[in-house]
Amino acid sequence: MPPITHLLWQLIRYAQRLYWVDTLLWLFILGLPAVPGLIIREFFDTLTGESRFEASPWVWIGLLLAVGLARMVAIFVGRITKTQHRFLISGLVRHNLLFELLKRPGAELATGGANGQNASPGEILSYFRDDAAQIEDVVVGTNEIFGAGVFAVGSVALLISVNPTMTLLVFLPLCAIALLAHQAEHRLKRYRRASRQATQRVTGLIGELFTAVQAVKVAGAEAQMLDELKERCDRRRDLMVRDQVFSAVLNSGFENIVSIGTGLILLVASQSLGAQGDLTVGDFALFVYYLSSVTYFLAFLGGFIATTKQSEVSFERMGGLVGAWERGRVGGWERGSVGETSTHEITEPNPPTHLPTHSPTYPLVYPSTPHPLTHPHPLYLKPLLGPEPTLPAIAPALIPDPLHELRVEGLTYRYPGGGGISNISFSLKAGSLTVITGQVGAGKTTLLRVLLGLLPSQSGALYWNGQRIRDPANFLVPPRAAYTPQIPQLFSASLGENLLLGLGDAVSPEQMEWAIATAVFDRDLTAMPEGLETLIGTRGFRLSGGQKQRAAAARMLLRQPALLVFDDLSSALDVETEQRLWEQLFNPSTHPPIYPSTHAPMHPTCLVVSHRPSVLHRADQILQLEAGRLEFVDSPSDLQQVD
Repeated sequence: MPPITHLLWQLIRYAQRLYWVDTLLWLFILGLPAVPGLIIREFFDTLTGESRFEASPWVWIGLLLAVGLARMVAIFVGRITKTQHRFLISGLVRHNLLFELLKRPGAELATGGANGQNASPGEILSYFRDDAAQIEDVVVGTNEIFGAGVFAVGSVALLISVNPTMTLLVFLPLCAIALLAHQAEHRLKRYRRASRQATQRVTGLIGELFTAVQAVKVAGAEAQMLDELKERCDRRRDLMVRDQVFSAVLNSGFENIVSIGTGLILLVASQSLGAQGDLTVGDFALFVYYLSSVTYFLAFLGGFIATTKQSEVSFERMGGLVGAWERGRVGGWERGSVGETSTHEITEPNPPTHLPTHSPTYPLVYPSTPHPLTHPHPLYLKPLLGPEPTLPAIAPALIPDPLHELRVEGLTYRYPGGGGISNISFSLKAGSLTVITGQVGAGKTTLLRVLLGLLPSQSGALYWNGQRIRDPANFLVPPRAAYTPQIPQLFSASLGENLLLGLGDAVSPEQMEWAIATAVFDRDLTAMPEGLETLIGTRGFRLSGGQKQRAAAARMLLRQPALLVFDDLSSALDVETEQRLWEQLFNPSTHPPIYPSTHAPMHPTCLVVSHRPSVLHRADQILQLEAGRLEFVDSPSDLQQVD
């Protein structure tokens, strides 16, 4: 992991102007109290007749009130800039975390963290909430500790002018604080890491319970799930209490060290006060006032060091989730194969390389590639002064070359615990139906996921019309390819919104009607009083399994892809409904043009996982998998094994 100071500096540089304006304000907020110390000395010296200025005590009182009023104004403005800076930093960290997660293969993302580190969506929430907030606190606290430090240095200089010998005693508490912080570092990190993991387990279980209420009720497992939740909550409580108590004890230790040191220094200073001493009453008042400022900084510094150590845990956790630490991206962030395109290769632009290296709100340029969690992606937030930044234009719709052949060569993916696919090779001709079949666990779904880039292939290659595909996850998307998984993902919205998913006015009523009819969803839609405005509930729980699959198929058809990929569409459909779907799908006369540049309907190319005899007999070729290896059958009538 890079040094925490390097990561914090990258975040500070994201919005330098805002940061330094906020720092200047906090210098006023923390530095203005230095002026009252001087005023207080002159006030007491005026009362004792030892002042160097001929002024009334009321003059010093008026100046004291004016300084207090100025500090109030600085605090008010500083809170505004501090709030803006907080939102900006937390927004950047959360944006980058989500951005890195979405760059990972979809099927790998669904299983959680990188390198076998599982994390459910509920567990991932703790990263966005707790860890991002921890980093935000440290970054926005750097200018506060800086301001307090500048004030402390100035205070030490004034104390030296009063009594150099006593001032040297101030550094004894500083040494003790540094030693205590160093000794507590490992335990501080261990306790924070354990409490974060416990919180992650609780949020993960809560998220899973909300999405599996029906399964829990059917199994009659309400009591067992509540017991499990109670056990995790109790464990989290114990670890959180241990973490918070240790942090409180550590902070208390810092403050006690400072208090004891302050007391000793004041005892020494009191010996120099009086007729025979070299301190006037005003000097003593000045010494006491500025000593409290120095000791405040020392206690603040101890707490900030502890918080910084805890933020290292947050960076480690978030980096582990996106795989940044393990993949060695720090300092030389991997950007995929952009720029490697040749006449025989196809690669989609990798989004990070085309994003600006500065914030449109707070422009800056990085001299070197930053860490992925601190990369200066634009957030397009409204600045304190000035208009809102202009959002980037939406890229025009892609018009790819029509599919003539998709060739797969030596595709391999092995799961860490065993299983997967090995050395799979085949080709799909335009307009053909290819069916993948095999026993449970043979690798059918894995093959589809690896082909579409939802799982990273470990070896092998894909070719679209003879040109190599470098990034299947970004290349095999509509209008080139679309995928309906065995368990489709629907959103808590209306049926129409689930089908369109952002297409909006780009879909005509005729296209919507065609997609629904082709997916054999027209009868179901007729039975819904609100039609496409019907709310389907959380993840579509108001729809049956077959309705979910056909709704997902209609959504896929609206994109008019050249390649249709179905994962066991028949798992939730009866035989009659499935036969109607295939008849509709392979009736070219009902199809709109797949590409806008063409006018004649085009027979779709289909890659399907199925066991139904009716589908197998309709197939142009059959791929039979066994234990992750391919047995190739040319046609339904030819069942001979090909080694």
